[in-house]
Amino acid sequence: MGNREQQTSGSLEPKESAQCSATILVSAYEESLNHDLRWALSEGSRHFEQDSAVFKALNNISQRLKSLGISYAVVGGMALFKYGFRRFTEDVHVLVTNDDLKRIHHELEGRGYLPLFKNSKNLRDTESGVSIEFLITGGYPGDGKPKPVAFPDPRTVASETDGISYINVPTLVELKLASGMTSAARLKDLADIQELIKVLDLHDDFADQLNPFVRATFVELWNGAMNSTDAESDSWGDRDSQS
Repeated sequence: MGNREQQTSGSLEPKESAQCSATILVSAYEESLNHDLRWALSEGSRHFEQDSAVFKALNNISQRLKSLGISYAVVGGMALFKYGFRRFTEDVHVLVTNDDLKRIHHELEGRGYLPLFKNSKNLRDTESGVSIEFLITGGYPGDGKPKPVAFPDPRTVASETDGISYINVPTLVELKLASGMTSAARLKDLADIQELIKVLDLHDDFADQLNPFVRATFVELWNGAMNSTDAESDSWGDRDSQS
């Protein structure tokens, strides 16, 4: 929902060179997927059974943040999965404040997590190789430029389910719409919302819960989703009449 390394308002303090160089020793999950197609396919199957490395990484980071008393909200593909739009994703996106990001790095670097590269705001789970990508309160989705929709404080938009704090649906929709509207590289965010509209059977008046900046786009996607559903129904109806 935004540029990966531009959302923090300050640079992280340099870490010891030995610790930074150790990042190259962690096998990146996404690279493993690319290098071994058979394993990637089996991992995809495990993902839909909620037993993939990504799900394990989600549970791990959630428990670590909870034990530190850090407020957070899971966003992105794992939040979509929780709300019923089940698709594969290779990383975990977590919303935190900038102050808490600094504390996360202080507490977790070298203790099961390493930065993706020197001074990266994101971490990699050293057990699974899965990337934990942080979105920072006050940053902007999509192109990263100032706009009426910004990443909120997780304490105001999160609710806990099965021991994990997820961003609420209206805020998830709002952020993904703002992201897809302002970055050509994030058009998939608009497709995600159109699918979520179908899965959750959202009505057009759901737009009233959203920031005015994204309402028209939501209604446009809602109309597209309804037209798509009608076309699918007509297609099946035609088949039935011909059988």
